Amino acid sequence: MDIRGSMVALITPFTPDGGVDEGALRRLVAFHVENHTHALVPCGTTGESATLTHAEHREVIRIVVDEAAGQIPVIAGTGSNSTAESIELTLFAKEAGCAAALLISPYYNKPSQEGVYLHYKRIAEETSFPLIVYNVPGRTALNILPPTVARLAELPGIVGIKEATANLQQIAEVIDSTPDDFALISGDDATVFPTLALGGVGTISVVANVAPADMAALCDAWFSGDVDEARRLHYKTLPLSKVLFVETNPVPVKEACAMMGFCRPDLRLPLTGLAPANRERLRAALVDCGLV
Repeated sequence: MDIRGSMVALITPFTPDGGVDEGALRRLVAFHVENHTHALVPCGTTGESATLTHAEHREVIRIVVDEAAGQIPVIAGTGSNSTAESIELTLFAKEAGCAAALLISPYYNKPSQEGVYLHYKRIAEETSFPLIVYNVPGRTALNILPPTVARLAELPGIVGIKEATANLQQIAEVIDSTPDDFALISGDDATVFPTLALGGVGTISVVANVAPADMAALCDAWFSGDVDEARRLHYKTLPLSKVLFVETNPVPVKEACAMMGFCRPDLRLPLTGLAPANRERLRAALVDCGLV
């Protein structure tokens, strides 16, 4: 697949009894197809992968691939702090018909840079599948440094990185030290536009859950050479980039999707619902953007 554009970090809707809401999930996929999202990314941080069982993880991937029906590529989150578990989930995504896999760097056990390199190297060797590294130090307590990314980019199968540091200097260093066909994807909605300007290829976006057409249009405008339109859309979506992170992701975006009628706002512990003041702030922002 051509890894480029607005790729939504898809939420996972739940039923009243706490299971995966297949109907709501299918409606969300259809919504993104209609609004020209460039790829679907289920089972990432925003999809509450940390509290999905392995069976649910597979179920979500299966549903999304089935509903997408080839109209839009699926990049499944398959990462873990266990290399063996990451391999298992990635092989499932491959067999299910995904286009690629997104793998968070090992969290909690805090390996060295060499350990990180060998983790991804082993997964690439065992799966022979397009893999996107996911660097989010704020959650993993581990930053994949540019020299390590440059080494990873040399491995067959490692096709890109979701860079969620919001550190433009690091992003520039990664782009400068990797091949032209290695995809750097923004993992921070507020810095999508400057990341594109540095040479990034798009975003794996939380904002795209609620404003998919705008995020897709921002990327399309940039790649068509309409910098002014891309900049306009950057500032249009910037308030959403702020309010959707007023509490820990995916708490605000799950509430926003509920306000828009897509699903229930239910989360799994230890995540809890938005504070009342933040809920009102979120609703006001959605109203201002014409989304509710």
